[in-house]
Amino acid sequence: MRHAVHCTTLAFALSLTLVACQARQGEETAAPAAAQPAAKAQPTQTVGSQAGQVQVVQIAAGLEHPWSVALLPDGGFLVTERPGRLRRVSAAGAVSSPLEGVPKVWAEGQGGLLDVVLAPDFATSKRIFLSYSEPGPDGSAGTAVATATLGDSTLSEVKVFYRQEPKLVGPNHFGSRIAFDGKGHVFISQGERNDRPTSQKLDMLQGKLVRLNLDGSVPADNPFVGRKDARPEIWSYGHRNMQSLATDPRTGKIWEAEHGPRGGDEINIPEPGKNYGWPVITHGINYSGLKIPEAVGTSAPGMEPPYHVWEKSPALSGMAFYTGHPGSKWNDSLFLGALADGSLIRLSLDGDTITGEERLLKELGARIRDVRVGADGKVYVLTDDNDGKLLRLDPPSG
Repeated sequence: MRHAVHCTTLAFALSLTLVACQARQGEETAAPAAAQPAAKAQPTQTVGSQAGQVQVVQIAAGLEHPWSVALLPDGGFLVTERPGRLRRVSAAGAVSSPLEGVPKVWAEGQGGLLDVVLAPDFATSKRIFLSYSEPGPDGSAGTAVATATLGDSTLSEVKVFYRQEPKLVGPNHFGSRIAFDGKGHVFISQGERNDRPTSQKLDMLQGKLVRLNLDGSVPADNPFVGRKDARPEIWSYGHRNMQSLATDPRTGKIWEAEHGPRGGDEINIPEPGKNYGWPVITHGINYSGLKIPEAVGTSAPGMEPPYHVWEKSPALSGMAFYTGHPGSKWNDSLFLGALADGSLIRLSLDGDTITGEERLLKELGARIRDVRVGADGKVYVLTDDNDGKLLRLDPPSG
């Protein structure tokens, strides 16, 4: 049974910052930058949280609109830059030259090089997954995922693992995040490419959460397998622009969060074959202040209400669970980056139930693009800027 919807009771108002979130800056691909020398990590400042003082340490800077960070077993990092570069960052903060072999990306509008994650068998395979906007004919583009073998300075065995079809013209709403369920499946979130009706069309992949086997094939138990009017890759539909996706380590459930329009950012725990309503049900309106034309309200028969909704959009991005650290005051939390709000949102969890919310890092005045949790209980975030930074958060002690 689904839990009741939890609503953040915030005043509903137009935010110029949110509009900026929807029209990204810095779209041109810059010339590849040289490797940067290692800089000794220094605390940037101490910030407060409900659980106590948090020390924020800058690991690296000078990243151009970094979009995703993956934590490597050697203590280093992989970081994507949206214009189309993948870099290594050492544990000491040295930023490499761009790695060779990255697929060609369509770096326009909100498109570019997006998520990077390590394959479940990375320790032996050195395989990584990359999501990106892939160019198509006549100025079109679509979300795609490639796999590759990671070398010191080069990607090899690069293969397109998944591509959104059909490709559409337009610069917005590509998603995209990648998550594994621990059962041999990979989930890929996407946007509806700012073409609202596509979210409800089962013969199109826009606005869908898809589920594939780790070899790229379609699982036989996907909900629409065998239907001639539906794409077999689809797990759930009726989504807008999913830029948050993570697996709860306690349960194996997939959680996703997506941008609403003006208002109505939401979290869902997608179930197979379910319709999550966009654009027929929504808590948001158009940026012009007018009603979404297709919307009938916040609920409708046969459509799932959001699991958690913000009436004023923080503009959600990366997502990570903080679990398995019973000695930490942050244990059993869900972190989400917030772009327009310029914060790191921490949701307290009791099982699946969201019991509280706080917003961290407001002091930095930065758009938080991604968040990951290390095995040591440290939290890592990326700031979205021309001079983007990789930061480490040392949680409150005790």
